[in-house]
Amino acid sequence: MPQDQAGTTSQDLLVDLEDGVLTLTFNRPNARNALTPDMLTGIGDELRKAELNPDVGCVVLTGSGAAFCAGGDVKAMAANHASGSTIDPIVRMETQKISHRNTSLRLYEMSIPTIASIPGPAAGAGFSMALACDMRIAADSAVMTSAFSKIGLSGDYGGTYLLTQLVGTAKARELYYLADRIDMAEAHRLGIVNRVVPAADLQAETKKLAKRIAAGPRLAHRMIKDNMNKALNATFAQCLDNESANLAQLRETEDHKEAAQAFAEKRTPVFKGR
Repeated sequence: MPQDQAGTTSQDLLVDLEDGVLTLTFNRPNARNALTPDMLTGIGDELRKAELNPDVGCVVLTGSGAAFCAGGDVKAMAANHASGSTIDPIVRMETQKISHRNTSLRLYEMSIPTIASIPGPAAGAGFSMALACDMRIAADSAVMTSAFSKIGLSGDYGGTYLLTQLVGTAKARELYYLADRIDMAEAHRLGIVNRVVPAADLQAETKKLAKRIAAGPRLAHRMIKDNMNKALNATFAQCLDNESANLAQLRETEDHKEAAQAFAEKRTPVFKGR
C-alpha cells in the first residue's frame, strides 16, 4: 500500500495510511462495531501487510461512531442458536485459533508499535484486542468490560493473559468473574489505559501520539518491543542477553549514528529506519 492511501478491506473495516500511521477502524457503528468474519479477516490481512510495508511506523486500532468494539455479535449468536445451525466443534476451534493468531497475537508480537484508540465501549473480544495493543488512549466517556461471563463464555482473543499481565491475577480474575463495567478513571488507575482525554480530543490526541511514534527510530522501536515482550517470560539473565544482542545491532544503524550526531550538534535527529 503506498503512503497516504485510504480504503477498505470490506465495508466492516476502514483502512487509512497517512504520515506513517496505519489506522484500522471497526466500521459497524449501528452494532457498536461488533465483530464479523470479514472484519477479523481484514484486520489480520492488514496487519500482515503492514509488517512488510516500510511506510508504516505505527498502527492504530479504533472504532467508528460511539464505540470501540462490542466484541462478538451476540444477536447473531442468538439467531444461530434459534435456527439450529451447528458448526463442527473441531472446525470452530481451529478457525478460532487462526483468528486469534492473525489478530491479537499479531498486534501483540508484530515489530511495529500498536495503539488502541478507544472512543467508547470496549467489551469482550474488543476489550481483548485493545489489551493486545502496546498502548491504549481512551475518551473519558468510554467504558470497558470483559463481558464474557454475562453470556456464559470464558473469554477469547487473549484477554485473560493480557489483563493478568497488566493488573495482576487477583484483579484480572475479579474483572472476568464479575464482568463489571469500569470507567476510564478506574482503567487508568489500574494501568489498563495509558492516557484518558476528553472525548472531543481523542482523534487529535491519538493522531499526535501515533505520528510521534511513527516519526521516531523505527528500528529501535522494534527492538524495544522485542525486549519488552521477551521480558514477560524470561529470566533476568536472558533479558540482559537479549538487550545486548539488540543493542549491538542498533549501534551499527544509520539511525543511531544520525541521532548521536544530532545530539552533539544540538538538533533534532531525522530517522530513516535504516
